[in-house]
Amino acid sequence: MTTTDAPPLDEGVLEQFVHEAVGDLAAAISGLMVHLGDRLGLYRAMAGAGPLTPADVAERTGTHERYVREWLGNQAAGGYVAYEPYAGTFELSAEHALVLADERSPVFLGGAFETIASCYVDHDAFARTFTTGEGIAWGAHDERLYSGALRLFRPGYEANLVQSWLPALDGVVDKLRAGASVADVGCGFGASTVIMAREFEHSTFLGVDNHAPSIEAARSSAREAGVERRARFEVAPAAAVPGTGFDLVTMFDCLHDMGDPVGVARHIRRSLAPDGTLLLVEPAAGDGLADNLNPVGRLYYGISTVVCTPSSLAQEGALGLGAQAGPQRLEEVLREAGFSSVRVATRTPLNLILEARP
Repeated sequence: MTTTDAPPLDEGVLEQFVHEAVGDLAAAISGLMVHLGDRLGLYRAMAGAGPLTPADVAERTGTHERYVREWLGNQAAGGYVAYEPYAGTFELSAEHALVLADERSPVFLGGAFETIASCYVDHDAFARTFTTGEGIAWGAHDERLYSGALRLFRPGYEANLVQSWLPALDGVVDKLRAGASVADVGCGFGASTVIMAREFEHSTFLGVDNHAPSIEAARSSAREAGVERRARFEVAPAAAVPGTGFDLVTMFDCLHDMGDPVGVARHIRRSLAPDGTLLLVEPAAGDGLADNLNPVGRLYYGISTVVCTPSSLAQEGALGLGAQAGPQRLEEVLREAGFSSVRVATRTPLNLILEARP
């Protein structure tokens, strides 16, 4: 086809897409602004403070007013803060503070922006993987990936794990209250392990991760929470979790990162007691690409491209399951590993919660 044979452009479609792309450009640079606001304590200084001038915010945070003024302009343009032109003041609403300033809030997203900021630092490595097909080990990323992941996932775990995810499993809470043996596989910084240990004082918990710095951080978290006697942590791969007879094994947002998820799940099944349970928490997804063409899918496909899939491809097996595997594919993995009963126990807007039994 020659250029003269090309179909005519739809100027309306072109204009609309340019506007969408410019919006994404604004969002991309604004993501950096959110990360700065989180890191520098700007949101925390504004939370509950009412209308503030740029000078007020700068004074409260030990920053320079000229930079703060420009940052506030970006925040006002994006609707993150409200601007009063006559008084020249800016205000962070209570609702927005829950998302931007309160780390105890279940909708806090500061960790998500920190995680994505880490990905920009690793840009060269990602470009290389596209051309070589190699993977990137979990421990080879910018350090903010790990702290950001902790701050991203912990609010959801705090809000849901004890309150709704564990109660959605058949008989598990009763076992935990009486005294159960639990392994938390791929525990990272130990947020999930510590939450369970804090709630169920008669149970014992083993947190396992192959990333040594994460395990050190998890041990510190357990000591700070006063649960170190019933929550211990070891460096080990998921396919070699030490011990057997566990009443409960948990995996939070990590099975899809494994090079051989079937092999890992098979080892976990063998480590369970005959009446034990696997709690598997994975990113929310439908069973096919068409089911995931939404903002959550867009987020998870992006993170999967640069974190989850490279992690899998760096390991033996290199399956590359991806963060948007969906319930049907996850069930296939678990049944291939030998689990006889698999069901979706509950959901959140960001998570699938599956129960599997031997």
